[in-house]
Amino acid sequence: MSGSILYIHGFNSAPASTKACQLVDVMARLGLSDQLQVPALHHHPRQAIGQLEQAITELGRPLLVGSSLGGYYATHLAERHGLKALLVNPAVSPHRMFDGYLGTQKNLYTDETWELTHDHVKALAELEVPAPRDPQRYQVWLQTGDETLDYRHAQQYYRACALRIQAGGDHSFQGFAQQLPALLSFAGIGADLYQAIDFTSL
Repeated sequence: MSGSILYIHGFNSAPASTKACQLVDVMARLGLSDQLQVPALHHHPRQAIGQLEQAITELGRPLLVGSSLGGYYATHLAERHGLKALLVNPAVSPHRMFDGYLGTQKNLYTDETWELTHDHVKALAELEVPAPRDPQRYQVWLQTGDETLDYRHAQQYYRACALRIQAGGDHSFQGFAQQLPALLSFAGIGADLYQAIDFTSL
């Protein structure tokens, strides 16, 4: 489906996150809600990837939009299926960062509690792919003020891709709504459809 989008949320996040809601709002205003999926991902990577594979099948060849850990998932899936991906403050090698986080976790949006185990970490490691080298298929949006992930890891890993690095900001990516025209364009949605939307009001 041309112009379809699969939004992939991050670690302990949910479809209720700000970026996801802004994207849902815009696609609804465009009458394109059926071309967007924002699945509530299972906390275990293997089950999450299964959900995302299903969504890709339903959407055709969507643009993958991944935030944080969702960016890691999006990279794996984009490489597996030859899809385009737009990554927002993506996690690089997240399995190397979870050593100190094993144990009880809580989803920031749903209040669900779950146990982060060595099997989660092993499953994440299995998803790692060589650094992508296709600036036509990848856009990587980074903010240097990201307090959760060091943006320089992504800058290095995705150095052969199209990088957009903004000074300041934070892990949630400040000003995401104002950047949505670039996202929609990358997804193949014509500017004539959204030029009347005031993205500063989202």
